[in-house]
Amino acid sequence: MTDEKSLIEGCLKGHESYQFELYKRYAGKMMMVCKRYAGSKQEAEDFLQEAFIRIYDKLHTYQHSGSLEGWVRRVVVHTALNKLRSRKYYDDIHEEMPVVDHTHVDVMSGFGEKDLLNMIAALPTGYRTVFNMYAIDGYDHAEIAEALGISEGTSRSQLAKARATLKTALEKQKKTIDRAYQTR
Repeated sequence: MTDEKSLIEGCLKGHESYQFELYKRYAGKMMMVCKRYAGSKQEAEDFLQEAFIRIYDKLHTYQHSGSLEGWVRRVVVHTALNKLRSRKYYDDIHEEMPVVDHTHVDVMSGFGEKDLLNMIAALPTGYRTVFNMYAIDGYDHAEIAEALGISEGTSRSQLAKARATLKTALEKQKKTIDRAYQTR
């Protein structure tokens, strides 16, 4: 396995073997990121392909100030957001409406990661995008607002709606599981 510095240098020189190694090293993790933003597996694959084109093209801008994986993840997230924006998927992000956030109830116990990711994937695109950026990728509302061209209040509203929708879905799934155990 090539060290990070040699890997970057090889990619910058255009060596396909280094580019392939960079791809192999990060594609799996980055596909999971793409799946969180995409509406389908095919769309996630498109996001990933576009992201790696950008990664190879912009690798010369990597400053070595943080981890390469973190830099790659940022490129992937921004690529997914740009692809979504270019397809006008933000039509379902509406200006802020007051929403009461009651998501602090423990409804998460008994659910696996796959169940939760499927529920996130089922959210409307606007909710899903803001939720992913805030809860998973660690962006704050100001950063989300700037990246998506919305107000901070709209970002907060979309997050609250996403949480409320997830809570409802989790509670519904929990009731289904509880009923299945009661009938045994």
